[in-house]
Amino acid sequence: MNVYPLVLGPVQTTCYVVSSQGRAVIVDPAANANKIIQYLGTKKLIPEAILLTHGHFDHIGAVNELAAKYRLPIYAHKLEKEYFDQPEVNLSTMMYQPFVLSEDLDYHWLADGATLTCLDTQVKIFHVPGHTSGSLCYYFVKDRMVFTGDTLFKQSIGRTDFIYGNHQQLVTGIRQKLLTLPDDTLVYPGHGDCTTVADEKRNNPFLNN
Repeated sequence: MNVYPLVLGPVQTTCYVVSSQGRAVIVDPAANANKIIQYLGTKKLIPEAILLTHGHFDHIGAVNELAAKYRLPIYAHKLEKEYFDQPEVNLSTMMYQPFVLSEDLDYHWLADGATLTCLDTQVKIFHVPGHTSGSLCYYFVKDRMVFTGDTLFKQSIGRTDFIYGNHQQLVTGIRQKLLTLPDDTLVYPGHGDCTTVADEKRNNPFLNN
């Protein structure tokens, strides 16, 4: 399994193209759809789905264009629909032009504990609210890697001072659902460097008190 990070948009959000044997899924297409399309074309990858960790504007900016071009299904938690539909909730009115997702997207809602098969591998779904209501983390079981969006970062956690944020809910969810993964699990966050579960157990000041 290949993981290629693309740092995109006004707040340097990391979009990940996860690929295997000429097929790909796109995690959080943040912005600059043309750059994602260019990478897919250069590597001759056929995209199969978009996986959204949450609905803040800086994680969904290229969804409309990619979904239209490739006719892709969109996977997310149903509680994020409000973020997709309302600029004041997805924060685009704070830092950007008001932005919403198209009304005719092919949504597939995922619940906590669900499993998704993509790229011929099993992906386990964790609902870890606190940064947003419906934040999801995608755990690729065989490859021991988890895409956490703005839930868990290297030595940090997501902000909880936005609408619907909840610090205690976030910390509890991370401890119960992410820190219980194998220590060597690679953590791919929505901003900043990759880390591991073991490193966050030892070094994350938000989780060690």
